[in-house]
Amino acid sequence: MRKELLPGEQVITITRQQPRSLFLPTLAFIVIPALAAYACAWIIKGNPQRLAPFITVEWTPWLVGTCVGLAALVLMAYSVKRLLKWRSVRFILTSRRIIAKYGMFRRGDWQVSLMAVRSVGVHQNLLQRTLHSGNISLDTGPSGEAVLTDVPEVGKFRGFILDAMDELPKGGIFEGEVLSDFDGLPWELREGGRDER
Repeated sequence: MRKELLPGEQVITITRQQPRSLFLPTLAFIVIPALAAYACAWIIKGNPQRLAPFITVEWTPWLVGTCVGLAALVLMAYSVKRLLKWRSVRFILTSRRIIAKYGMFRRGDWQVSLMAVRSVGVHQNLLQRTLHSGNISLDTGPSGEAVLTDVPEVGKFRGFILDAMDELPKGGIFEGEVLSDFDGLPWELREGGRDER
């Protein structure tokens, strides 16, 4: 993140989405190996031979391997995939911008300058209120609205945003910002360079 900062910019906080989306993958990570272990024990005891007489004892390693392979496949396709998706989302608040980064292999991000933010809103459903998380909407005027989804400790994060907005220099300029008042600038910065008279 240090390379992406503008001159004089500081990171205030970095957070991820609320980890409540990991509840079912974590539950699956506990239940699926337990079920696979039970199925393997059931196979080793010889129960498949009682159900289907054509299954012999030589099939046991293949059946156990199939159970373990299916359990590993389900865990990789569901639990690990959800964990990687959760870890790939970051919200970064700096002294000048809000940055949201998405994805691990295909990266995407968006940035909002704090000077462009007109208002900061928080929206919560009942579950989010219980877990102290919520969605933060940033009104940026004519360019639209940016939304940070499922931010943990949403009240604190909104407070950090508002504090950072209050600490922005009044009438100051940032790199890349369009200037509206040219009279206060030194001659070197005006369009056309120095006055050579």
